[in-house]
Amino acid sequence: QVQLVESGGGLVQAGGSLRLSCAASGRTFSGYVMGWFRQAPGKEREFVAVITWSGISTAYADSVKGRFTISRDNVKNTVYLQMNSLKPEDTAVYYCATNYRGRGWYGGPMDRRPSEYDYWGQGTQVTVSS
Repeated sequence: QVQLVESGGGLVQAGGSLRLSCAASGRTFSGYVMGWFRQAPGKEREFVAVITWSGISTAYADSVKGRFTISRDNVKNTVYLQMNSLKPEDTAVYYCATNYRGRGWYGGPMDRRPSEYDYWGQGTQVTVSS
């Protein structure tokens, strides 16, 4: 049974930083992409960032590009999201997600679609005050 547990959310002022973590357990994650998504009240869940199993390929939503950085530690089965220069519009519940793509996967459009992920964490709240 795959489990994803997010942590690191909280309340921060605009311009501040937070680092989210997502610890995965329950199987070997070789070949699994790890993604971050977010959902604000009244809005659909949206893509934030994704990283392939090798860590070589990453992709970001335009709204966070240059401010957020995704990384992973395959020994610890953990993915991170470093969020800098936070804005009030970044306020949302942040979810990590994973699904198998294969070790040779270098990323593609499907990584941005929530429907392409089978496993999700419970979410962590990020609130950015102005």
